[in-house]
Amino acid sequence: MNYEEALNKLESVIEQLESKELSLDDSLKLFKEGIDLYRFCNKKLNEAEKKVMMIIEEDGIIKDIPFMDLED
Repeated sequence: MNYEEALNKLESVIEQLESKELSLDDSLKLFKEGIDLYRFCNKKLNEAEKKVMMIIEEDGIIKDIPFMDLED
């Protein structure tokens, strides 16, 4: 499963939970599935964030600076 598939599935789970037509047991199963999907998506986003690099020219030297370092 890729990020987009997991996100679509997570959105579906949320819609089902918001429908309020589920039993408590079904709601708990969907909630757990949603948590697992959230963790998967979050992991994929964190991995992508680590790969995002900005190239900055400083003193004639090109340096790779992690994306997170640019927020400071």
